[in-house]
Amino acid sequence: MILPDFQIRALCDSGMVSPFDPALVNPASLDVRLGGTLLIESAQGPELVPYPLAGHTQEHPYCLQPGQFCLAQTVETFHLPDHLAAEFRLKSSRAREGLDQALAVWADPGWHGSVLTMELRNNRQLHPVALWPGMRIGQMVFHSMLSVPVRSYRETGRYCGDTIVQASKG
Repeated sequence: MILPDFQIRALCDSGMVSPFDPALVNPASLDVRLGGTLLIESAQGPELVPYPLAGHTQEHPYCLQPGQFCLAQTVETFHLPDHLAAEFRLKSSRAREGLDQALAVWADPGWHGSVLTMELRNNRQLHPVALWPGMRIGQMVFHSMLSVPVRSYRETGRYCGDTIVQASKG
């Protein structure tokens, strides 16, 4: 079952998401905003390198070039209870601008203390896509579990406690 707005608001008010802005609550999701750091490719090696978005604004954005891939983080930190799972969906406005996201953004029950890392790609062929800190990048849809899992992600997960954008842990 997908949670409605009033349940999302109540859970966020009790600490599931911080910082929490009630203006980001939709009828069946919570908008999330682009955080302050990207991991981008470098010609110097295969590892993704941090790129701070400080100084970029909507008027002076970071330009994700055609075909370019990056990892990005949310402003929001999540503390999912053991009875909820969540999934990230790119805002349709961002998709209409040419941005795409990998379908690897699922949050198991118990995922906590972490910003969400998103995999983003510019699908346009000729023009960059603008990115800036604080932009509404996507939304989280929260799913109520039929029952609490035997072992939550709090016990089994490798991506709990990630306070910055995180590359693959293998």
